[in-house]
Amino acid sequence: MAISSGSMARSAVPVGSAPRKSFWSRLKLFLDKNGTFMLMALPGAALVFIFAYAPMPGIVIAFKDLKFNLGVWGSPWVGLNNFGYLIATPLTGRVLFNTLFMNTLFIVTGTAGAIGVALLMNEVHGKFRGRVYQSAMFFPNFISIVVVSYFVFAFLSTDQGLVNNVLKSFGVEPLQWYSSPEYWPVILVIVNIWKGVGVGSIIYLATIVSINPEFYEAAKIDGANKLDQIRYITLPLLIPVITILTLLAIGRIFYADFGLFFIVTRDTPALYPTTDVIDTFVFRGLRQLGDIGMTAAAGLTQSVIGFILVIIANLVVRKVDPEKSLF
Repeated sequence: MAISSGSMARSAVPVGSAPRKSFWSRLKLFLDKNGTFMLMALPGAALVFIFAYAPMPGIVIAFKDLKFNLGVWGSPWVGLNNFGYLIATPLTGRVLFNTLFMNTLFIVTGTAGAIGVALLMNEVHGKFRGRVYQSAMFFPNFISIVVVSYFVFAFLSTDQGLVNNVLKSFGVEPLQWYSSPEYWPVILVIVNIWKGVGVGSIIYLATIVSINPEFYEAAKIDGANKLDQIRYITLPLLIPVITILTLLAIGRIFYADFGLFFIVTRDTPALYPTTDVIDTFVFRGLRQLGDIGMTAAAGLTQSVIGFILVIIANLVVRKVDPEKSLF
């Protein structure tokens, strides 16, 4: 009995298996499913590429004695000489300690403040009130750090500052805030919280809103009050987000908010013992020496150390609880 070539071809395909889709078909299916989200992410991805990845070849400046007449690639190589500036000076220990200490304070207080604001905002009922409170909390983030420095000066000015006027009314001698470095870690922490806690609470608030309401209803039936619900439901469910954001913050623990430490303190030499950080120290070196290679070396060092710290911190978290690690 003759068998047609068409039936032989059909018999060669396994029963129940679909024909393999081409690359273009799979790409079209992927774009149909995710195209809108990719389009939304495109501006952010473009900014990251332009400002984070495209300038990466410029790290060679850290290993060169940059001469403007020769250009970046024509300037002579100096090896690791530019990195010696951060090591040779006797102020390195103080600068490193201030950077790590202040950033650790910022991470701890900023996280606690953001979670607290998110918990409070979650209890605000009514669209109008919610928008008013959110706008009030977010507004300081959009104020220029230069304007913030004048706010701080208006509070702490020796002669006409609000704080000293209050102290005078209680019979207390006015304090010389801009010549007393021991007060400034607390002052900078307060300014940092006031300026950034509203924006920092957004992710925590979004996470709290996404928690299943049935958890809270079951807790109410069991007699749990609001504090018990926060302690046993909200905070445990926030731990993964807290862990991820903390790991990301650790990656920038060797960076400092230049405006906060340089402009708010008005670059006062008397405050250097507690406010001089890597960024302000390198900036003064650049201003005095004009050595761009040294500045590039400092930035590269900060990035490499931050990357290593993120890897180490993530390994520790993964060892304790793999589900809460960043990767």
